[in-house]
Amino acid sequence: MCFLRRPGAPASWIWWRMLRQVLRRGLQSFCHRLGLCVSRHPVFFLTVPAVLTITFGLSALNRFQPEGDLERLVAPSHSLAKIERSLASSLFPLDQSKSQLYSDLHTPGRYGRVILLSPPGDNILLQAEGILQTHRAVLEMKDGRNSFIGHQLGGVVEVPNSKDQRVKSARAIQITYYLQTYGSATQDLIGEKWENEFCKLMRKLQEEHQDLQLYSLASFSLWRDFHKTSILARSKVLVSLVLILTTATLSSSMKDCLRSKPFLGLLGVLTVCISIITAAGIFFITDGKYNSTLLGIPFFAMGHGTKGVFELLSGWRRTKENLPFKDRIADAYSDVMVTYTMTSSLYFITFGMGASPFTNIEAVKVFCQNMCVSILLNYFYIFSFFGSCLVFAGQLEQNRYHSIFCCKIPSAEYLDRKPVWFQTVMSDGHQQTSHHETNPYQHHFIQHFLREHYNEWITNIYVKPFVVILYLIYASFSFMGCLQISDGVNIINLLASDSPSVSYAMVQQKYFSNYSPVIGFYVYEPLEYWNSSVQEDLRRLCSGFTAVSWVEQYYQFLKVSNISANNKSDFISVLQSSFLKKPEFQHFRNDIIFSKAGDESNIIASRLYLVARTSRDKQKEVIEVLEKLRPLSLSKSIRFIVFNPSFVFMDHYSLSVTVPVLIAGFGVLLVLILTFFLVIHPLGNFWLILSVTSIELGVLGLMTLWNVDMDCISILCLIYTLNFAIDHCAPLLYTFVLATEHTRTQCIKSSLQEHGTAILQNVTSFLIGLVPLLFVPSNLTFTLFKCLLLTGGCTLLHCFVILPVFLTFFPPSKKHHKKKKRAKRKEREEIECIEIQENPDHVTTV
Repeated sequence: MCFLRRPGAPASWIWWRMLRQVLRRGLQSFCHRLGLCVSRHPVFFLTVPAVLTITFGLSALNRFQPEGDLERLVAPSHSLAKIERSLASSLFPLDQSKSQLYSDLHTPGRYGRVILLSPPGDNILLQAEGILQTHRAVLEMKDGRNSFIGHQLGGVVEVPNSKDQRVKSARAIQITYYLQTYGSATQDLIGEKWENEFCKLMRKLQEEHQDLQLYSLASFSLWRDFHKTSILARSKVLVSLVLILTTATLSSSMKDCLRSKPFLGLLGVLTVCISIITAAGIFFITDGKYNSTLLGIPFFAMGHGTKGVFELLSGWRRTKENLPFKDRIADAYSDVMVTYTMTSSLYFITFGMGASPFTNIEAVKVFCQNMCVSILLNYFYIFSFFGSCLVFAGQLEQNRYHSIFCCKIPSAEYLDRKPVWFQTVMSDGHQQTSHHETNPYQHHFIQHFLREHYNEWITNIYVKPFVVILYLIYASFSFMGCLQISDGVNIINLLASDSPSVSYAMVQQKYFSNYSPVIGFYVYEPLEYWNSSVQEDLRRLCSGFTAVSWVEQYYQFLKVSNISANNKSDFISVLQSSFLKKPEFQHFRNDIIFSKAGDESNIIASRLYLVARTSRDKQKEVIEVLEKLRPLSLSKSIRFIVFNPSFVFMDHYSLSVTVPVLIAGFGVLLVLILTFFLVIHPLGNFWLILSVTSIELGVLGLMTLWNVDMDCISILCLIYTLNFAIDHCAPLLYTFVLATEHTRTQCIKSSLQEHGTAILQNVTSFLIGLVPLLFVPSNLTFTLFKCLLLTGGCTLLHCFVILPVFLTFFPPSKKHHKKKKRAKRKEREEIECIEIQENPDHVTTV
């Protein structure tokens, strides 16, 4: 190996270049030997993956178990809200609050809710008979005797000019039935049975009361409708698989019956499928539980796996046809597997970061763990199982067997005597191949289209301005969307769209969005409630809220009764002996915790209830309330916590925004580190980072404009977008950087001709496979479809439109290649002149 030093180049640059070339050629040599090993032992590499799939696939069927805890999946694993809930539960246990609606603030428990909605223009208050019949039917249910009730009106119209806000009419009423379970497993099973009967009863009552619309919800409804997505998507996933198989088979076909590889396209997709089945078996063997977010793994793994399949097919077509098939397999591995190994490593690293303890959302962590196993098995199955299939196909091609019927292809003289249809079916392309065409694989229809039509069109000087304008439009919309990112705290985004939970949530949002959920305000340390400054601090904290407070009621009671309680003993004495014994104030006993030391009593903790006025965007405003109140608990003299069960899910917001950005940032950094030693020209890294960043921001911005919130599904899709972009842009950019043609235009044409077929085959199969997701009535699959469609579309746009044009404008320059070729041509001309002068007879002969 000889390295020539460029004039003026520092010695360190030479050493870096030598190191990169040594590492790259070392990897190519390793992949070449791997290809030789697979080509010499194809039966072994075909059998081992098949045995693994059978073993782990059967175990997956026996150990399948769905995840039953939705909060564990989509709520942050370590959040302040869970700590606040534990503190609230320790201060005010459930078994001390048996008759009040607000006593169940710290855990949703078992419950049933129903919204009764009157027809448009009617007043729900005039339909008391129907409401009471529904209420009595619920109370008469078996095991429902321990329920307690709360209600509220929705769509309220007040009496005009009413000072006390009297209600004129209402459109809906919401009734909630809470069950006391106290954490007992037996009572929890009874409560679950009651909830099932409650939902059946609501459906029955809906048929009896046609003048009312009933929307019911139980504590298990969210989990049921979350899991329902997987049931609805089963048939659609199979249809998607059939579409991908068909697309891969057709795109791998040629008119040439010898060199056509339709079965390899089919077997390539099946290779990815059996690797996914094996990964699923490993997941269930390790006591994993299935949830609907894992529905995206087949699409994610298929997008990466089929890329390796099509690249190996393209690498096979680029090998010399006169070589033995084993050497052709080794050359294809040497050409393709280096880049595929790098991209697979990046998949593993980025999803491995998502599976790390730093990820706080269990659904994302479980998905990333499964994706890491799928990527490893995908890589192993591609070079082993599919590589063995490629060996057998290469052997058939070398022995001149038909690629479909596996029969010997007759000679040209024999074909000339047969009918046209027989010649068409059995033709091996000898008629199309001219004497100056050295590569008969150029007749593949995608390669022919790129070489003869598209490459010339996209590099045309009159097309380039329109591409620049197109990119400016793309960047503008992406930037606009990135400024409007919204959180995915609404769990409805993960449920089946036609489910009762979604219908209930839509009605509740429409008619009951004027007020926030009841927020528990817990004072967890002794406080001098009789002190005027403390009273003022409490009023200031509760300002802006509608408060249900024993403190305010007690102050009002003292004022009306004309009782003075300015010291501790009087304050507590009147509170215990007079205020809490009155029937209208007895329910406040559950909101105050007393301790007794000798004859002296103390208030060690208490709770209040706050309700905030909200608009239609209820959840966003509740998050703002939470973010305002929490810092006050640290800065004020009063030590308190605020909690509502929905806060456990609302802590999702900050993580939803930061996790994908961090994953993308670390991923881009890893691209720079891992590829710096593999690419001879450092500008290849620079272009790859720019391309991936442009695609990532484009998907992020456009999905926001398409009303996709930042939930766990969109986070996972953004992580996948980063890897998908690298998977397709890296081979194209590296080939361009290493190309030795005279101009950038010729280099990009060569790159598109070399990798454009595989990119187009893979992205087309990927996008066609997404179409059945449109017909699954689920918000989760809609999000998955939108994000993956944008991922495939933006990647295709960059690979075939943006990069081919922009690479002709900017570095790396190809002038030094032109100078080298001119120097070699000049040297060759000088040698020829010397030979002519020494042998003039030879010139005469010529």
